[in-house]
Amino acid sequence: MKKTVSALLLILVLIIAGCSNNDGGGAGTTEKSTLKNIQDKKKLVVGIAPGYFPFEMKSTEGGYVGYDIDLANAVGEWLKVDVEFKQFVFDGLVPALQTGEVDMVIAGMTIRGDRALAVGMSDPYYKTGQAIMVPAANKDVKSWEELDVKGKKIAVGVGTTGALLAKSQFKNAEVVDFEDFPLAATAMGSGQADAVVYDEPAIAVWRLEHEGQVHQVEGLLSAENLGIAVKKNDFETLQWLNSFLHGYIDSPEELESRTRWFEESDWLTKVTED
Repeated sequence: MKKTVSALLLILVLIIAGCSNNDGGGAGTTEKSTLKNIQDKKKLVVGIAPGYFPFEMKSTEGGYVGYDIDLANAVGEWLKVDVEFKQFVFDGLVPALQTGEVDMVIAGMTIRGDRALAVGMSDPYYKTGQAIMVPAANKDVKSWEELDVKGKKIAVGVGTTGALLAKSQFKNAEVVDFEDFPLAATAMGSGQADAVVYDEPAIAVWRLEHEGQVHQVEGLLSAENLGIAVKKNDFETLQWLNSFLHGYIDSPEELESRTRWFEESDWLTKVTED
C-alpha cells in the first residue's frame, strides 16, 4: 500500500513539473516566437518573389519596391527593427519559412486551407482574384470555357493559386508552368501560350505596360484574400500581426501606398521585369 501511494505521488510530481514547464506554446515547448527573435536580433527577414506587379518588384536603381514592400517596411517600423528582403521563386517561399531562412513571407500569398497545414496565415491584408489574360487579337474570348480546348496552352506561375486553379479547372487545354508571372506573360506574347491565369492586379498592370497588346477576359475565376505567412503554430507572432494589420489597413500610410501602386502608373518606368 505504501509503495502504491509513493508511486502515485511520484507520478503526480512529474505531471506538475511537466505542466510548470509549459509556457502556453503547446507540448511544453520553451521555443521563442518569431516575434521575440526579430526583436532580439533587431532585424526582420522577409521572403518575397519579385515579378508580382505591383506587390513586389525590382527597382531599376536596385532594391525592391511595391505594395508588399511598403507593408513589410511598415511592420519593421512598428517593431523598430531593420528589414532585410530575400528573393525566392514563389514555390520556394514556404520551404524557406519552414527552415527559418526567413521570418515571414509577404509575397501576395493567398490564404488557403492547404497552406494553413504548412504555415500560419495572418488575417487578410488585400482582396483580389484570379483573372485570364489573352493576346489582343483574341479579345473576343468571353469565358475560360472557350480556351479549354485541346491544343490550347494556358501559362501560369509555378506554385501560385492561379496554377492550382487552372490545373483543376482546365480539363482539355494544357497548363504550362513558368517560373513567374512575367515569364508566363512573355511566353504568351511570343506565341508559346494562348492565355495566362494570374492575380487580377498583376494582369491589370501588365495591360498598362503593354497597352493594345493584351486583353483581360471579363470577370474573375475566383475571389481570394492575401495574407502574411509565418511559421506554423506561432500564435504570438500571428496575434501581433493581426493587431498590426487592423491598425495599418485604411490608415493614411496604407492608403498612400495603395494609391501609388494601384491607381498611378508613373512607377512603371522605374521597375524591371528581370
